[in-house]
Amino acid sequence: MSNRFIELLAGREVLLADGATGTNFFAAGLQTGDAPELWNLEEPAKVRNLHRAFVEAGSDIILTNTFGGTRNRLKLHKSQDRVAEINRAGAQLARAVADGAGRPVAVAGSMGPTGDLFEPLGPLSLEAATDAFAEQALALAEGGVDLLWIETISSVEEMTAAVAGAAKTGLPVLCTLSFDTNGRTMMGITPAQVAGLAQSLDPKPMGYGGNCGIGPAELLVALANMKEAAGANDILVAKSNCGVPEWIDGAIKYQGSPELMGEYARAAVDIGARIIGGCCGTSPEHVANMRAALDGYVAGPKPSIEDIVEKFGQVSQGGHAQHAHPHAETPTRSKGRRRGRPKTAPSS
Repeated sequence: MSNRFIELLAGREVLLADGATGTNFFAAGLQTGDAPELWNLEEPAKVRNLHRAFVEAGSDIILTNTFGGTRNRLKLHKSQDRVAEINRAGAQLARAVADGAGRPVAVAGSMGPTGDLFEPLGPLSLEAATDAFAEQALALAEGGVDLLWIETISSVEEMTAAVAGAAKTGLPVLCTLSFDTNGRTMMGITPAQVAGLAQSLDPKPMGYGGNCGIGPAELLVALANMKEAAGANDILVAKSNCGVPEWIDGAIKYQGSPELMGEYARAAVDIGARIIGGCCGTSPEHVANMRAALDGYVAGPKPSIEDIVEKFGQVSQGGHAQHAHPHAETPTRSKGRRRGRPKTAPSS
């Protein structure tokens, strides 16, 4: 059976994903504390409009509005019994837009973290997490996605459970982690260790990389470190926030210009990414500029850390050198910090 994502990847050197969901929904009326996933049922036209805007901007891959679609996250909104309904609807909305694009566009089922800590630090077992991710993944597959995109992961256990759950669909799986704590995830994983972990999983995800985080500089450095530990045929993914987030007038603002995101997209190609998009703060305008920057672009030399800092800004001290062997021991837990986004906030 053919798969649109695999066909696109086979036919192109680089694929462009979409941008933010949550920050664009805020502009469309989403209120702080509300679940954006419920808009799949309550505001389907607004969800379709955002997907359509990214397709018109040039995205080859659009992600479903299902980042917080596990029973664990939906429980915060008393919707844990609607996992199948919400995820299936999210997939169908994106599928309808992709099918009407007039060109091949793949639909990725977005799967974010559960928001719970794993045993022994918290209540969540690996088995229960795998079951929750599988429930979500199967609903997304039923709704018509081409692949599962696990994103904003920060722990070994969550990555392991999410990939295992998603794999039950038989669809391609991508996994991206957020590096925002001295070049590591909140739970202590380095980019090089992600490569080793991905290669050790069975089944192995089709691609992996970074998303969200502090901004393009931090993500590009993480990607460069990951590339050194990656296998020759590994598919790397970059989906950075739109510049560095700042707290202005009581709200988080992202300062990255469309031009900056275009430069980031080219730098990600130079490092070796094959799938590139934007995360928090990234609008259709940013994505359109990324499309223009990528069209006809031929990869140049891999930028040095100094090149990245000069063009995109400073990175944390720990992000400069994380060149661990790909099979180095990977930390499993770290104490005292939440992971991913705040439990009531949208994904991006």
